[in-house]
Amino acid sequence: MNVQENIDKFIKDSKRVLKVSRKPDKEEYFELAKISALGVLVVGAIGFVIVLIGSLIGL
Repeated sequence: MNVQENIDKFIKDSKRVLKVSRKPDKEEYFELAKISALGVLVVGAIGFVIVLIGSLIGL
């Protein structure tokens, strides 16, 4: 494949994705926000526990 064919394929694929995609409704958006917030809390809690253990053992 040459460069022009790659560009044409990328444009064709991008148009197809944009046709299929849609804006999330309010319920779907809030569900995604809750899941993301839960993930941030879990990662923060794991980091806190690691720092706490490190400070207890003197690192």
